[in-house]
Amino acid sequence: MKIWRWILVPLMALPLVATTTAAAAAEDVVATEVSFEGSGGVVLHGTVVAPAAQGERRAAMVMVQGAGNRGRRVIRPDADAFARLGVVVLIYDKRTEGYSLLHRDYSVLADDALSARPDVDPQRLGLWAASEGAFAAPLAARRSDAVRFVIAVGAAGVEPAVQTRWQWSEYLRHGGVSGSLAYTMRETAFRTVVAAGLFTESGFDAAGAWTGVRQPVLAEWGELDHDVMPAVSAPLIRRALARGGNTGVTIRTVPGVRHSLHLTANGGFDHLDALPADYGRYEAAWIAGLPNVPGAGVQEPADREPEVPAIAPLPWYGTPWLQLAGFTLLVAGFAAYPVTAAVRRLRGRRYCPPVRRPARWLAGAGLAATLGAPLYLLFMMASAANVIGPVALGRPLPWLALQLLAVATVVAAAATATAGWRRRRDVPRAERVRLGLLVAAGGLFLPLAVYWGLLLP
Repeated sequence: MKIWRWILVPLMALPLVATTTAAAAAEDVVATEVSFEGSGGVVLHGTVVAPAAQGERRAAMVMVQGAGNRGRRVIRPDADAFARLGVVVLIYDKRTEGYSLLHRDYSVLADDALSARPDVDPQRLGLWAASEGAFAAPLAARRSDAVRFVIAVGAAGVEPAVQTRWQWSEYLRHGGVSGSLAYTMRETAFRTVVAAGLFTESGFDAAGAWTGVRQPVLAEWGELDHDVMPAVSAPLIRRALARGGNTGVTIRTVPGVRHSLHLTANGGFDHLDALPADYGRYEAAWIAGLPNVPGAGVQEPADREPEVPAIAPLPWYGTPWLQLAGFTLLVAGFAAYPVTAAVRRLRGRRYCPPVRRPARWLAGAGLAATLGAPLYLLFMMASAANVIGPVALGRPLPWLALQLLAVATVVAAAATATAGWRRRRDVPRAERVRLGLLVAAGGLFLPLAVYWGLLLP
């Protein structure tokens, strides 16, 4: 059974599974630990942060955090700031069942937000959602009139696939990365992940989700937001709200702050937790003015629809299953050479192949490049291109090393094929098969390495 309405003032009873109350570091804020049942019966854990002063019905909101499962501690400073300004806030740990890096269901997240609605001042009860949470917030608002307002911070108005690809490009550019890695990340790797079904909400209609929202909306973006295409997202969301007849819309760009409206020491590309001195004051004043929204905040949509970069489909040879088959054959072909040598030694058979040195280089460099490239690309994708490290010649050092290994593989493949042909009369039949498989792997490596950018500048 979902818990739909709560009394969150600390002196009153809370209808929750379990609660413990403790004063926060500041005497003007009280934190109450709570547990409640979310969508699908999943038990979620959270904290109600409220002003210590009592005696009046206050505005309240559920704070829906952005991407990842870092826990409610990430937005606790934000909650404390709002509570000091008189707003009762619920923050909670995002579910792990039904949500993960590879499985994101914004509808489920929306249900969780609604399951946690507090009952304070019904005219000033709403949702605050940041980044990915702003995908869920409009869905939640459309499902219940009890949600009286929505504050969206760093909301994307484009499909997650478009937004994510743009974000990677921004961080790679800032890190000084140019050339093949930037293209491989943005095009080859990303389109492969989408085609393989590993980005389940890639086509989510982010702007369309706002069309049916009738509640007053405050949409904010940091001036130094490099995550969600704010120059494109803001007009798209504004147009969607206007199409649905919503005139209670306030669009705001906050100067000098990054994606989360936090302070930045690196032009918006860092992840500082420090808050501006006036953090939350504008939002608290906006909430205090509800249900009326100042007319000055209403902005008409632009005459021209913003241009959103399209994501081209993969070519036939880039389909995930074909690429997986190619990588599997490469691993098998390169690994077979050292594995057969190891088996031979275990059996006590000593043999010195006529073509040894280039073949060893081919097997070693080819295997390292074949395994290392996808692992590095997966790391870069999982970290959202935020961990780049030292860059040389426009390339992060790991990518530069992989490119050098790719060149070494091609050179070794040519040397092995040449040496094998010259000494073909000295090579036993079984060794010819072994050597032929290795050279074949080297031949297959060439087009795959070009496709994945390992042999491109």
